[in-house]
Amino acid sequence: MVEFSKFYIDFILELLQNIGSFFKKIFEAFADFFFNDVKAYVNDLIDSSKNFGMLDWVVAAIVLIINLAFITFLIMKIYQWLRRYIRFTRREVEKDELLEEISILNMKTAELIEEKNKILAMKVSQLGLSPERFQEDYEEDDESKEEEQQDLGESRFVKLTEVDELYQGRVTTVIMEPEDMIGLQDLVERFVNFSASQLGLYYTRKTISAFFAGLATSKIMILEGISGTGKTSLPYAMGKFFNHDAAIVSVQPAWRDRTELLGYLNEFTKKFNESDFLRHVYEANYREDICFIILDEMNLARIEYYFAEFLSILEMPNSDEWKIEIVPNELPTDPRMLSGGKLKIPQNLWFIGTANRDDSTFTITDKVYDRASNIEMNVKAPYIDAPPTKSITMSYEYLDNLFNKAEQEYPLSPKTLDALNRLDIFITSKFKVTFGNRIMKQIRRFVPVFVACGRDEVEGLDFMFARKIIRKFEALNLSFLQDEIDQLMELMDNMFGKDAFEESKAYLEVLKRSY
Repeated sequence: MVEFSKFYIDFILELLQNIGSFFKKIFEAFADFFFNDVKAYVNDLIDSSKNFGMLDWVVAAIVLIINLAFITFLIMKIYQWLRRYIRFTRREVEKDELLEEISILNMKTAELIEEKNKILAMKVSQLGLSPERFQEDYEEDDESKEEEQQDLGESRFVKLTEVDELYQGRVTTVIMEPEDMIGLQDLVERFVNFSASQLGLYYTRKTISAFFAGLATSKIMILEGISGTGKTSLPYAMGKFFNHDAAIVSVQPAWRDRTELLGYLNEFTKKFNESDFLRHVYEANYREDICFIILDEMNLARIEYYFAEFLSILEMPNSDEWKIEIVPNELPTDPRMLSGGKLKIPQNLWFIGTANRDDSTFTITDKVYDRASNIEMNVKAPYIDAPPTKSITMSYEYLDNLFNKAEQEYPLSPKTLDALNRLDIFITSKFKVTFGNRIMKQIRRFVPVFVACGRDEVEGLDFMFARKIIRKFEALNLSFLQDEIDQLMELMDNMFGKDAFEESKAYLEVLKRSY
């Protein structure tokens, strides 16, 4: 026992001594690196410089500057990495704290509801009634209210009924003038001139060509970019151009589900609290022209939460199935365009979302990006001295025919399809990212319409490639894929030429510099 105690005490002392020696050596290493060695380096330089010539001094100065620059760069990088790590850690901590607070609030809410139910049960018991009987009476009262509402002929949809009365149950027809029956290229030119001359808003022909091609590709469009580049004003100007003002719906940060977007049925009043968004969707069913709903600042809330049903419904190949449930049952007094409690999303309606990338917004996920057309607007268009140009009257059917005609007249060439296939194989093998059927379908639709608007096929392909494929690279660890990016850029040069695919190359260069 005594011998073991001596051994253990010696062991602990030796261990503590080694630990102390470890930290002492670390401290000495830091002292040598930052103080003693620096002094020695300076002394060595002074001793050696006694025999320096002019050329030696020049070389010494250059080398010294390079070394100092390298050390400064290294320190800055370490500082940036530490800063990013601290920010990331802080955000994660804040998220955990927020989730914990939400959990506590949910628990307190459940406790309050339970306490309220107990109090109600006690009051009901004091009145000589059983709680079960009280609940039955309450449900019977609800049913009687609903029956009374039907007997009075009152609709639970006030705003939608007003739309019925406004249109008197008739779908409006669009009568186009001969001068309005123009092609896509003339349509782009006419809008650019109209916007500049009538509204004082300036857009490049490429942006407007991409906008129309985006309309042909998807019913959802996202306009991204810095403030002041005309994201909201573009669909607004389109509404003015087509003689049907675009509806603007401001997305709120608190939006969590579909009720924020569509409204909800008040179980107490038996009335449906309709949103303006629902009214605009409903009204589009009465029209044959082109309709836009602008979701302004759409990523202030999570798009895949409040817009989830629309993302799914608009993916269905059969537009007859584009129906969203508003209420679970149908009443005789419901609006005309509701069938079985469901509302049809008409084909002449587009949802245009504007989005910023800053700390106040949520990241737009691939689920949303893949289903939408995307245009980045980071540069203001230059002033255009446009001639006075009138607006246009055009039906959705005519515009859709223009899109279909473009797809038939300007299909992707075999050379382009082969190049796409080679790109797909390379990207899949090197980056584990693939085009997919949805993206290929969008490219086959977008590029022909883009060409019909007066642009080039390779330019349209570059536009889609940058936004649909390269954008996905942001989720990859590109610091280990620098060589692969260079190989991809070389492959694009070989297939399309060094002057082509400028947007994609510029995007890749930005990604390379950020890692």
